Amino acid sequence: MFRILALLLSAALLSACNGASDLNKPPVPLGDFNLYHNVVVAPKVQKLPISRTVSEEVLTTAVKAAIAERFDRYAGPRNYHFGVSVEGYVLAPPGIPLVLAPKSVMIVNLTVWDDAAGKKLTGEKPHQITVFESFDQGPIVGSGYTKTAQEQLKNLSQNIAKSIETYLVKQNKAEGWFNRPADAVIERQAIPTVAADVTVTE
Repeated sequence: MFRILALLLSAALLSACNGASDLNKPPVPLGDFNLYHNVVVAPKVQKLPISRTVSEEVLTTAVKAAIAERFDRYAGPRNYHFGVSVEGYVLAPPGIPLVLAPKSVMIVNLTVWDDAAGKKLTGEKPHQITVFESFDQGPIVGSGYTKTAQEQLKNLSQNIAKSIETYLVKQNKAEGWFNRPADAVIERQAIPTVAADVTVTE
């Protein structure tokens, strides 16, 4: 978690645009992609002492909802699964000296499963994503003065979902993850066991 502290110090340079700003537009093409299982866990989540606190259930529900909000727009013919582990977060509190202008941060590990192939597209090591709250959440005085913990969490979760989409688009372009021939599609009725396989780092 010392890494999160270092990231906080550079947040002014890395804060993201609002992750929900494009949800009213058509989704970016992702070939045959269809999200079937959206699994979010946080068994070892850590936070800095300065952070506001939310329960594990609230945390995972917010991330899962943001992922569904973005990826339920896709309806390709082939099923894929997400395993997301929330590793750490900071929800900026009020009452910190203005000079610090703390920013909210979230770190997750992402595993992507190809259901038909029965394998992880991300390989044995999950893909790690770090996001900061958007500029419109209060970049000057810190969002702790202007937003509730729930509002901060929603913004971070939407930024996570957008970052996942950006990663998938990049991987599809580079590796052809979702550009499959029609005869490669395999439908499964039973819930695959791979959906619950989420890699968690210490």
